[in-house]
Amino acid sequence: MSKITIITEGAPRPVGPYSQGIRTENLVFVSGQIPLDPGTGELIDGDIRAQTQRALQNVESILVAGRSSLDMTVKMTVYLSDIADFPAVNEVFGEFFFDQPPAREAVQVSALPKGARIEISAIGVATTQ
Repeated sequence: MSKITIITEGAPRPVGPYSQGIRTENLVFVSGQIPLDPGTGELIDGDIRAQTQRALQNVESILVAGRSSLDMTVKMTVYLSDIADFPAVNEVFGEFFFDQPPAREAVQVSALPKGARIEISAIGVATTQ
């Protein structure tokens, strides 16, 4: 089984010793993405909706670079600094996923890097082409 490191300018550079994503023959594993602006590496301003959108856009960029997509995502994990944000996060997910949304869980954590309110990781099915 081969392991390919995914690197894309469409998502923030890693802030530690980890990869944005890893592709195997048929799966793409996306490291947790917080709402960092890929151009500046800084946390975006905005409410939980804006932060969720940015985190999902970062996840999407890595999936696409690994020959997958949000539509081909099979599993996501959502970490929230405040579980009360869950309804707003669900609304944003509804804007990104129409048919066959991925399996998912959401958990509250005590803190996230850089003071983010959300972090999202994903597993997607990769195309063979």
